[in-house]
Amino acid sequence: MEPMTISGRDYSKDPVRAQREKVRTWVSYGMRSGTALFGIASTVLIMGILLGTLNGLITGIVLACIILGSIALAPAMVFHYGVKAADREDRAAGRQ
Repeated sequence: MEPMTISGRDYSKDPVRAQREKVRTWVSYGMRSGTALFGIASTVLIMGILLGTLNGLITGIVLACIILGSIALAPAMVFHYGVKAADREDRAAGRQ
């Protein structure tokens, strides 16, 4: 049984690509969780405004979701571009 990867490729023989695949997996988790937190923040803010219950609790939830989403999403975006650049460089050098 071959290992499950985000890209669907088996890199068990190449440690650099295996490490890159691990980073790609964590990037995927970070991007999904960060985006979900921003979605939750937007939904809670809109519901608070529409229902007229924009109080300290709602504001705190929105603020916490935005901060946590930024903490998850910012590094994930940076590493995402790094992994894409490394893949592009491998293709250009004919290593794929």
